[in-house]
Amino acid sequence: MTQLFALSLRYRLDDELPWLEAIDPSRHYWIAVNGDRSAIVAIPGLTVSSFDEFKQAIRQFRALQAGEQMSVARAASTCTIYCISSNCYAISAMVNGAAVWHLFDYETLESLLMTAYPDWQCSPKDIEMGRQLLAKSFQQVLA
Repeated sequence: MTQLFALSLRYRLDDELPWLEAIDPSRHYWIAVNGDRSAIVAIPGLTVSSFDEFKQAIRQFRALQAGEQMSVARAASTCTIYCISSNCYAISAMVNGAAVWHLFDYETLESLLMTAYPDWQCSPKDIEMGRQLLAKSFQQVLA
């Protein structure tokens, strides 16, 4: 029997394959897994209620050291950012029923977190992605 050997790409702002599909008004990051547009997931992003809370979250992210983690609490879910090394961060998510770690470099993840700034507005095309997320949530069965 052979062992599974999995590789994960690290998303960067200058990637040749476009991986960031959209950031919707609720700050969900819509990502094409490894650049594959047939496998798009929504990762809950940072949301804040004030500028002071925004500054605190960004400072917490910038202070992360290898092995540390930061929780991003949402109304319906929690997302955890893991600091792997000085320029490698991971966010876990479920893709097709399997746990996957999405890897990001520092600049890319900080740019995503900056969308939590209270005055940030998404592009009009990204609003449609938000509508898709809402429609998908209405289709899920709740216990």
